[in-house]
Amino acid sequence: MEVHFYGKLRRYAPDPRLDRESVVRLEVAPGETVESVLKRLGIQPEEVAHLFLNGALLTTCNSMAPWLHYQRAREDAPPCEPAWDTPVRDGDRLGIFGHDMAMLVV
Repeated sequence: MEVHFYGKLRRYAPDPRLDRESVVRLEVAPGETVESVLKRLGIQPEEVAHLFLNGALLTTCNSMAPWLHYQRAREDAPPCEPAWDTPVRDGDRLGIFGHDMAMLVV
């Protein structure tokens, strides 16, 4: 699994410099979820503004999200509710955006 960090969350990357890749590669254990990955990385849920799983929006509190028509990773996840219980697997890509990157764009 690859975890990509954006904004101030880049500090969780092995090398947080702006000219470096802000990615951590992890082995995924059976039954692992988004929440367990965040805990393993030391990221507090309140630091997260948006989560993307495999390029699809998983979690956001941005009120513009419905009008931007992002592909959703989980249709059953209510708006502005963290979908921490979403399972992850090897090969998944998780994009984590901090509050300094809270603007969603088309």
